[in-house]
Amino acid sequence: MSQEKRKALIAYHAAGARLGRAGDFAALVRLCDPVLRAHARRLCDDAETARDIVQDAWIALARALPGLRDEGAFIAFALRIVTRTAARDLRRKLRRRQADDGFAQAQPVDTAGPDGSVETGALQAAIAALPPHQRAALALFYLEGLSVAEVAQALDIPPGTVKTRLMHARARLRALLEGDDNG
Repeated sequence: MSQEKRKALIAYHAAGARLGRAGDFAALVRLCDPVLRAHARRLCDDAETARDIVQDAWIALARALPGLRDEGAFIAFALRIVTRTAARDLRRKLRRRQADDGFAQAQPVDTAGPDGSVETGALQAAIAALPPHQRAALALFYLEGLSVAEVAQALDIPPGTVKTRLMHARARLRALLEGDDNG
């Protein structure tokens, strides 16, 4: 399914869910849950925590849905709620003085294949080594295909900050993949 058709289908179900139709809300969950889980996973780096965050976010989404004015922006709206839920969870963990041991530790990898191209494993390790805020912006922009404005809305930050995070993430990836760890 093309990205535009998917976005239109999500908007259709968001309109129905906003009117209280349970079937449309269930369809939204089926369509959007994988994207929300992937986003939560990027923000917290722990599968169990990500699952809990998304579950809490769906509850918050159900409550906030009547206030949604633009059904076409549902995915950015939902990602923003996931971002806020993840931030709330992190603050709660910090207050309890629980260290998050879930961050992936990058292992040394061979960054170039026989033909000189970057291997997928090396790229994934480099992305995992990025700070969570850069990793989230990068994934939403490049993997989910959101615009800078949609990423800004999803992360609840200004568009200029999104551009800066993308710039720093690209520079850091370039440095990691070229073997200059100081970038």
